[in-house]
Amino acid sequence: MSDYQVNNPATGEVEATYPTATEQDIQNAIEQANNAYQDWQKTSLGERSALLNKIADIYIERQDELARIVANEMGKPLAQAKGELQLVAQIYRYYADNGEQLLAPNTIDVADGSASVEKLPVGVLLGIMPWNYPHYQVARFVAPNVMAGNTIILKHAPQCPNTAEVIVDILKDAGLPSGVYNNVFATNDQAATIIEDTRVQGVSLTGSERAGQAVAKVAGGALKKVVLELGGSDAFIVAADADIEQAVQGAIVGRFGNTGQACNAAKRLIIVESVYDQFVKGFTDAVRGMTLADPQNEDTFIGPMSSKAAANNLQEQLDSAVKAGATVLVEGGIIKDKPGAWFAPAVLADVDDSMDVYRQELFGPVAVIYKANDIAHAIKIANDVPFGLGASIQTQDAALAAEIAEQLDVGMVTINAPSGSEANTPFGGVKRSGFGRELGTLGITEFLNYKLIRDKS
Repeated sequence: MSDYQVNNPATGEVEATYPTATEQDIQNAIEQANNAYQDWQKTSLGERSALLNKIADIYIERQDELARIVANEMGKPLAQAKGELQLVAQIYRYYADNGEQLLAPNTIDVADGSASVEKLPVGVLLGIMPWNYPHYQVARFVAPNVMAGNTIILKHAPQCPNTAEVIVDILKDAGLPSGVYNNVFATNDQAATIIEDTRVQGVSLTGSERAGQAVAKVAGGALKKVVLELGGSDAFIVAADADIEQAVQGAIVGRFGNTGQACNAAKRLIIVESVYDQFVKGFTDAVRGMTLADPQNEDTFIGPMSSKAAANNLQEQLDSAVKAGATVLVEGGIIKDKPGAWFAPAVLADVDDSMDVYRQELFGPVAVIYKANDIAHAIKIANDVPFGLGASIQTQDAALAAEIAEQLDVGMVTINAPSGSEANTPFGGVKRSGFGRELGTLGITEFLNYKLIRDKS
């Protein structure tokens, strides 16, 4: 049976199955992408820009339909799915509007003659993308690289084959030439085959730490450039002077948006002792007041997890933490009498570094609250994990916010709001959260040939 299925997480029903790619399908995709590159790299930046703007138009026009497909495939609440699609349109427009400037040659001041660095495409790229933001993750890889003149082979998550095919249709309807974007319902072994092919010049993966290790090993062996956006266990630090009501609201959105299934979710809430009790009361009251609901409803905030397997894994982590001595502030877990992948939000406290969960990523609706003696202690807790994706700071003191931000071992810091993503700001982390950047001015730089032209005549 194929791994590529629409398995509705709200009902547990398998609604569609898609055939896994054959070996010939894989070879065809590589050949088509490589052939298309020969022409695509020669197109004008203006032509590419117009095409990206057309893609953005289609995303806005079709957002209602696309959002319902996402909700059906992986359970994202409808309003949040529409928000994702609007961000996708912004990403395509950002690179359409700024690509020519970002790809302009750099002139170097030299003693004699002239020197410049051209920014040129490298060729065929493989993208391996996850299920949790099935349009956004693809867009932040495809938009800058198509603008740069590269061509794409895309392996989407097995949970989102319908979305994978819809993306193909959108790009085709926008006028993207055949072969510039190629969807493959590939296995992991087939993905390795693609990476190792000499016609493929690089690979970008967004996914788990384990997946990143596997892809990096293959890419390293094949001497291919790789960008990895992996897991996170982001800290949400609340200082003594923070607006607690605002902090609670931000923590709810930051932890439970997309049912807690985001790499940059606020997974660890680190609260300075003087405001700890006030924050905990407000936060736990808010969590108890949340209602799990049909993701197809416009007013739903939290729906099912993406799959039963994901829910079962999170339940094991929750049980392990409680068994090791964590305090349960809000009881939650798998709702056993309901079909699908429903998981009631849970809140834990008194997690310490003797517990496995202390350094694990909890990918779903479980929040862990830590009490910090002071800001220095909060920073120490925040940095004491193998991940370094993002962090959020809640304080009304701008100087303090800057001081904390400087000391956090992460790739992104957000002040007085939960972590998020914008088309014009770079996204990525350090440590075991991966390497490389997507979006913003840096997102178009990862897969380019920086060719020096030195004229001494």
